[in-house]
Amino acid sequence: MNDIIDSRKMKAMFLGGTRYLDNQKDMINALNVFPVPDGDTGTNMSLTLMSAARELKDLSDDASIDDVGRKIASGTLRGARGNSGVIMSQLCRGFVKGIEGAKALNSTLIAAACDMAVSAAYKAVMRPQEGTILTVAREVALRASELAARDITLKEFFSSLLSYGREVLQHTPELLPVLKEAGVVDSGGQGLIEFLRGAFDAFEGKTQDYDFEPEKETVSSHPVSIDTSNIETADIRFGYCTEFLIETKALFTSADEEELKMFLNSIGDSIVCVAMDDIVKVHVHTNHPGQAIEKALTYGELNSLKIDNMRFEHHEKLVKESDYRNETLQGEMPSDTVTEESRAELGFAAVCSGEGIAEVFKGLKVDAVIEGGQTMNPSTEDILAAIDTVRADHVILFPNNSNIIMTASQAAQMCTDKTVHVIPTKNICQGITAMIGYVPSFSAEENVQLMKDAMQQVRCGEVTYAIRDSRIGETCIRKGDYMGIGDGELLAVCPDEKDAAVEMIRKMARENAEFITIYYGEGTTEEDAQEVACKVGEFLPDVDTEITYGGQAVYQFIISVE
Repeated sequence: MNDIIDSRKMKAMFLGGTRYLDNQKDMINALNVFPVPDGDTGTNMSLTLMSAARELKDLSDDASIDDVGRKIASGTLRGARGNSGVIMSQLCRGFVKGIEGAKALNSTLIAAACDMAVSAAYKAVMRPQEGTILTVAREVALRASELAARDITLKEFFSSLLSYGREVLQHTPELLPVLKEAGVVDSGGQGLIEFLRGAFDAFEGKTQDYDFEPEKETVSSHPVSIDTSNIETADIRFGYCTEFLIETKALFTSADEEELKMFLNSIGDSIVCVAMDDIVKVHVHTNHPGQAIEKALTYGELNSLKIDNMRFEHHEKLVKESDYRNETLQGEMPSDTVTEESRAELGFAAVCSGEGIAEVFKGLKVDAVIEGGQTMNPSTEDILAAIDTVRADHVILFPNNSNIIMTASQAAQMCTDKTVHVIPTKNICQGITAMIGYVPSFSAEENVQLMKDAMQQVRCGEVTYAIRDSRIGETCIRKGDYMGIGDGELLAVCPDEKDAAVEMIRKMARENAEFITIYYGEGTTEEDAQEVACKVGEFLPDVDTEITYGGQAVYQFIISVE
């Protein structure tokens, strides 16, 4: 009887769970409270796990359990997308810590690791809510502890866990009234159960197709040009900006950290060396990047390696700047000519969907725009990559989606060479309003407070269509109806998208409303937006209305009321 799990079986179970959840992601996405076509829980959880699956793919068969665990923890941490993905990454991270040093896994070790997984996940959520994936994970962990004390096989252990997890999932609507009203179970909890089902099938050998090719859904960032006309020629003492992550093969102690810092200090400057569990972020300016790499390899494997020749970049900047002056060109220098020495005090990064909305943020001097939003949440790694392009000591980050705030916060914690301030904007209207409130003469901390205050002064509504028949409160919704949803509340249901927008604005507009902006999206025309504005003018004649092309998917209109 196979009553232990070795590293090969552990790898197979993780891949089996990932594959099964990926196959079920559309079903998980459909478990929306609102019947709208923007469900992304399944996609986020799948892509989070796929990030680790890519790292596991090339791991040798003789790898240890710790080797497999490190790949799972680091892959899910960097690949985490959306709230469900961040929670899943923390469950994986906590579980891996719970089995650290083990040569094989039995039910007792698994139960203890499940307990650590739940603890890590709860710590990641500021205000945990019952009836969610956290509830399912916690109850499964409690049952695992009970079962581990019994004299049963691992097959019986897993079978009982899965059966109990399904029962807990079915009770989530009783714990979270909004789920009961919508007639759905929690989508994150459903995703966790699907993962466990695939993992347990792999344990029994039912799943054989582990050699799948995990796809990567990329989200790119577009840094905006920065004025470099005031940069003078500098004597660069250390020419190579060297950055990498170390995935440690053993416990990285404070003594190890101090030793590595001392070595880096002996070969360069501008040193950042920060350890997070088994991942160490290193940044150093040196003339000998190879020496830094060789030293780092004594602690573990390297990832995300980047070496930039700052002397070459600086020379290129001077040449291009000279051409700029000689030819009396108009406009700003390209951002790729900016050197490390040109870092400003404060920069900005924003997540948004739609080319028109991206242009709005760029026009407000946002340095990096990260493509993403509902249905296409960026990962922790995507956000870190965008932050890296912002040459500033402080970066203010606008997630602009309630499902991206946790990912943004996780990226901020992982960034070690600059201070990242996350403004918890839940929609693009809040992000734009906050950015408009920027005062250049204020410090980063003062601007953060100013922007948090400013974002409270705007209401945001979105119009989209229903993907199924539903009932919310006393309102019946038919598939194909258009819904106006303002700040998480259903405000309008109409057969026509323009009528839905008008009715939504009627309910959103306060007595002191002064300004309305209508962002029209893909498949919607400027004429449609004009028609909405004209109808609004009939009952709000003293309110200024502006129409802007947003280009966003899924939502026919996004409307801000200030």
